[in-house]
This record gives sequence, structure tokens and C-alpha cells, in this order.
Amino acid sequence: MKIVPITGWIIYNRYLQSDKFLEYATMLGEAATERGHHISILTNEDIVTTLQTEKLSLFPKPDYVLFTDKDIYLARFLENNDVRVFNRATTIEICDDKIKTYECLAKLQLPIPKTIVAPKTFQQNTKLTEQFLSKVESELSFPYIVKENFGSFGEQVHLIHSLDEMKEKLNDLSEPFMFQEFIKTSTGVDIRLQVVGEEVVAAMKRTARHDFRANVTAGGTMEPYNPSELEKKIAVEATKAVGADFAGVDLLLGPDNSSLICEVNSNAHIQNLLDCTGINAAEYIVEYVEKVFEENLD
Repeated sequence: MKIVPITGWIIYNRYLQSDKFLEYATMLGEAATERGHHISILTNEDIVTTLQTEKLSLFPKPDYVLFTDKDIYLARFLENNDVRVFNRATTIEICDDKIKTYECLAKLQLPIPKTIVAPKTFQQNTKLTEQFLSKVESELSFPYIVKENFGSFGEQVHLIHSLDEMKEKLNDLSEPFMFQEFIKTSTGVDIRLQVVGEEVVAAMKRTARHDFRANVTAGGTMEPYNPSELEKKIAVEATKAVGADFAGVDLLLGPDNSSLICEVNSNAHIQNLLDCTGINAAEYIVEYVEKVFEENLD
């Protein structure tokens, strides 16, 4: 039975310039409003994160928050004041930190490309030694991927073809970052699966003709995709591994029809998915929130 009225806040970042972030928040807000929820769309500056000995009284306190931002301090502040946040601050932090993401996936022995974490250097411009770079080359061989730990839309992912190119790229990098096996069979192609709870609700294949990255923002095209049961299982397990209520999971196409997890996005934008498949993931997310809300009342 659907329980109304439910009050919800949807929070996005005031300081990000792209319209995608407000667009995502608006999609969630419209889906929730259609289900009878009382919704406020707020920015991360509308709520002041005040740390003090006593808990703050948030009035009116929402039944839930859909957090479309990466401001984990605010998300954690809301949780500490007894607000249920989707996704939780810990999940957002893990997904925003790619090394932490791969640590969680590797711990559960989920399929990922071989990844080598760059040593922590403390000084931003400290160059890695040739001895270490030789060890990386012996493990991965050229070409391989250099991936900065924080970033979105594939903009901080680099394909490196030689030692000289790697040395040059080090001039542009600040730690932390990682080296990663280049999956040649997935050049310019990946699969985005949208997971909500324990269900894959939509999927699309992204293809770029002139870039090793398949991101639509990097020029890729998209088409609806019918994932296999194994692909669904991997995506759901990856979502669980980072503690997410919902996530966009990107899979690479490995050799012999295998699948490798490229990324788990706790705040995956869903407009492209809707345009491609006709499926509005926001509706599934809101229904999932209702289910959790009802279970907590039992």
C-alpha cells in the first residue's frame, strides 16, 4: 500500500555550472510529486551544516532526502540528524573515490580490470621513479590507462602508449591516481546498467567511433541494450558492494564475452537513459524510496 503524504528533499550542488545536475534533481522531483510526495528541491547551500555538541532540530524534517550531490559533509550531517539519505554519505564517498570503489569490488572478487594504485607521494609534483614505472609496464604493458581518482564524464581518463608519454603525463597529474589495464576489446564501447535496489531497470550500450572512452559527453552514441543475466548479476553485486540503494554501473566488454566493472556511479544522471530507452529510472527510484519508508514503519 502506498503511504502518503511523504515529504522529501532533493538536494543538488549550487556551485556546479552544468544543467545536468538540476535536470537530474528535477526528474526525481517530478516522479516523486506524481506519487503524491511533498517535495522541495534544494541546493547544498540552503541547509547550513552546523556542527555542535547538541543535535540540531531540522524543522520541518523530511521523511527522506534524495541526494544528487557529492557534498558528503552535508549528507553525513543530515544522517547524523536522523534523516534517511539516498544514497548514503558513505556510498557517495566510495563512488566519488575510484580507488575506494575498486577496493570494495576487489574485496568481493568482482570482475575489474587489473589496477595498480600510484604510491602516495605527499608532494604534488613528485615524479615516480623509472623503477616503479618499469614495474607498472611489466604488469600491464602498453597501452594502459591512467585514471585520476576524482572526476566525471571520462574527462580524467588517459590512454598511455609509451614510457615517454607516461613521463609527460606525470607533469599534469596530482595524486591520487591509478594505472589500469586497457581492455582492448572494449575500445570505445561500454554498457551502462541502471540498478535500483536489486533490479536492473534499464540499460544502454554506448559507442564512440573516435575515442577509446564511450561516454556520451565525449562524443559517444547510445542504443538500448538487453543485458544478460550475468551482466545484471554483476551490476547488482557491484551496487551492493558500495552500499548503494541505486547506481549506474558501467561494464566493459572483456575477452570471450566477459564483463568487467569500469565504474559505479552513485549519482548517475538518467536523462540520457530515458532518451535512449524510454525508461524513466526516477520512477523506480521513488518507488524504491517508498518501499524502504514503508518497511521502516513496520
